[in-house]
Amino acid sequence: MDRFSESGDIKLETRAPRDWVRTLSSYRDPSTVRSWFELAVTVGPFIILWALAWWSLSYSYWLAFALSMLNGAFLLRLFAIQHDCGHGSFFNNRNLSDWIGRVLGVLTLTPYDVWRRTHSIHHSSSGNLGQRGIGDVYTMTVAEYAQLTPLNRLKYRLYRHPIVLFGLAPGYLFLLKNRLPLGLMNGVKYWVSAMATNVALLVLVSIIMYFGGVMPIMLVFLPTTLLAATAGVWLFYVQHQFEDTHWDAEEDWQVHDSALKGSSHYVMPSVLQWLSANIGIHHVHHLYARIPFYRLPEVLRDHAELADGNRMTILESLGNSRLNLWDEKTKKLLSFSQAQTLQE
Repeated sequence: MDRFSESGDIKLETRAPRDWVRTLSSYRDPSTVRSWFELAVTVGPFIILWALAWWSLSYSYWLAFALSMLNGAFLLRLFAIQHDCGHGSFFNNRNLSDWIGRVLGVLTLTPYDVWRRTHSIHHSSSGNLGQRGIGDVYTMTVAEYAQLTPLNRLKYRLYRHPIVLFGLAPGYLFLLKNRLPLGLMNGVKYWVSAMATNVALLVLVSIIMYFGGVMPIMLVFLPTTLLAATAGVWLFYVQHQFEDTHWDAEEDWQVHDSALKGSSHYVMPSVLQWLSANIGIHHVHHLYARIPFYRLPEVLRDHAELADGNRMTILESLGNSRLNLWDEKTKKLLSFSQAQTLQE
């Protein structure tokens, strides 16, 4: 479609979410060379920074800690590459993508096949009020919250508190919860994935402790892991938890509407966009998950309507942590105080 009017102004293309799918399919093919390059420029610095942090333990614990925190950004990027592998968008060869994902899953403390399944559920049910609970940040409606007992209201408030969501939850999710295939306990494949990842982690940690003792674990392994986990949880949160996000009752829910309208376009400085592998272009990703992360900026350059949709800056996103309840009447995510005002 011609994007320019006779005067030379950009014409915003207005179309239904479903109608974007054919357009976006033209961006789905990965470049094998580019994919290997992106993997190399992420794994390389990750290994080098890990080695430097371990070496610096002999001179300064603070320096080792600082290098480890920096390396958390590269571990986050490795998780984003694992994420693309899970969608089959990183390589044309699905088996190659899966095995790269499984190896990266050891570094990210994430059993790949378990995560791929729960993440698939997330994509196929995001925004569906009738299918909450797996692969999402659990969100109650105003009406559901009003019917809770005082004790259960307190439990939900604690669950949604920023200290829990962004302070305690990342460590719990990646260090503890990922050790078992919770939600998929009846599947042999998922037990194999979880236990194989656990064994590989045990071997890796044992080797580190044998050669370096406990300090590389405390000042390199854990800081790197926890920073990446915290950043990852925050990104996942702001990608779907914002005031004008999109939820529908199951009978009204449409996957394409929810994908485009219920996912944010998180605008970040270029260095953060690179380290997060363009995951902030989440509305496009959810609408067509087979697009490699390095091709997502192409979509925005070619389609101004998508570039302008659901934009959210870092400053704007900070207020999202106070939004906790979906109001089915106003179609907005509200804070507890806003919901209370509606009830009065």
